[in-house]
Amino acid sequence: MPTVLITGSNRGLGLEFCRQYAAQGWKVIACCRNPESAAELVALSQQHNTIQIERLDVGKFEEIDALAGKLTGDIDVLINNSGVYDDQRGYGFGRLDYGAWQNSFTINTLAPVKMAEAFMSHITRGEKKLIVSISSLMGSMADNSSGGSILYRSSKAALNASMLSLSIDIKSQGIGVLILHPGWVRTDMGGPNGLIDCETSVTGMCWVIDQYTPDQSGSFIKYDGKPMPW
Repeated sequence: MPTVLITGSNRGLGLEFCRQYAAQGWKVIACCRNPESAAELVALSQQHNTIQIERLDVGKFEEIDALAGKLTGDIDVLINNSGVYDDQRGYGFGRLDYGAWQNSFTINTLAPVKMAEAFMSHITRGEKKLIVSISSLMGSMADNSSGGSILYRSSKAALNASMLSLSIDIKSQGIGVLILHPGWVRTDMGGPNGLIDCETSVTGMCWVIDQYTPDQSGSFIKYDGKPMPW
């Protein structure tokens, strides 16, 4: 039975990843900050005994290390799904909150790299050997013609650069890295005006993950399989 570890599993894309992988017969290690308040995830775990819920705040690196020490099994796919979009609070230029900017980098950029580093031995032992980070078109510098969202854009651009470098650094170990754009999704983060729902986005991303080949490592890909501009 293959194993996937997913961060930010209590809602939105993370919850849908859990739903789809559990339905496919995978063991799912579902991580979230507050399992006791993750009612939908708990209900899903009661339907699928292959879902293992773990408490994890990815912004607290000591918790990442502790969970990596606790888990002893192989991990085929690591999905770095946790993310924040603090620009929603109105932190535009001239009123930037630098503490919020640092938090954006901690959650959106540093945490995915820390997850990869902490769980490297688990992934090395897995069969699929794949690290997936959920990014965004807003992390594309080539696509940025509208400005704004400085906190989110910069943290996702840095995530993309970090994951590209990581893909080169660990290539010799046979581990791949994918950077995925989920589309504009109707979630708490994406808002009600998104163009697609979670099921459509995650179904596409699961297909991209399933079809992954080593020559794609370090690629930035949309949920429908199309390459994204850097």
